Amino acid sequence: MEILKGILLAALVLGALGLVLGALLAAASKAFAVRRDEREEKIAALLPGANCGGCGFAGCAAFASAVVRGEASPTRCVAGGRRYAPQIAEVLGTAPAEPPEPRVAVIQCSGGTHILRRFDYVGIQSCFAASRIAGGPTECAFACLGFGDCAKACAFGGIRFENRVAVVHHENCVGCGKCEAACPRKLIVLAPARNDVRYVGCSSRDRGGVVRTLCNAGCIGCGLCMKKCPSGAIRVSDNLARIDSALCTGCGACIDVCPRRIIHFVNPPAASAD
Repeated sequence: MEILKGILLAALVLGALGLVLGALLAAASKAFAVRRDEREEKIAALLPGANCGGCGFAGCAAFASAVVRGEASPTRCVAGGRRYAPQIAEVLGTAPAEPPEPRVAVIQCSGGTHILRRFDYVGIQSCFAASRIAGGPTECAFACLGFGDCAKACAFGGIRFENRVAVVHHENCVGCGKCEAACPRKLIVLAPARNDVRYVGCSSRDRGGVVRTLCNAGCIGCGLCMKKCPSGAIRVSDNLARIDSALCTGCGACIDVCPRRIIHFVNPPAASAD
């Protein structure tokens, strides 16, 4: 009987202690609660929810919070672009800001099956891992390795592989920059998503004679595109032609004259951004 009384007493004490601690925790949660602006939830609900990080924040919720605090422009959501900015401004009660010019990724390599390979890589199927094995399996040290780190990083399905080289499908690309950060050879850049801009699909800085022996789709630095460009948008340096998108008028003269056929539209007319 004494044992039973002891057990009941212990249960009562523990129960009372639990009630006291629970009350204290409830009071503390109210006293120290972080007041969240309801506009954050409204803005977060407008966003695509991809958490791509293209805005520079950890995810859509963090971006929404920064917008409400005035630490980020409503136009920084690259996935939403021009579509979400007016709606966010309406929630904030401000005038809509002009969104920045849309950008899309371009792959500065046209090699793939055109490039000679030094060895067959059978390790972890990752560009980063392959690049650490004797400099990578491609003879060209500037070529796309083709193991898909960029495609895996893209939350929108904007990159696929064709003939062992990454290809951007601009109807899905939002210009978040995740692929750019994922490429160990830094072959991906963001360019204005206008259909009047061109880019050179190569990153090799080897001399033309070397490029000819390694790849059938590499820039040889011949300078024909630079001489033909009427707006002075093209320069050849380090044996590689580069196009200044701010000067490019989209005349197409460079595409016609390139002997290697590696100058392309940034955004083909059929997939032009609004």
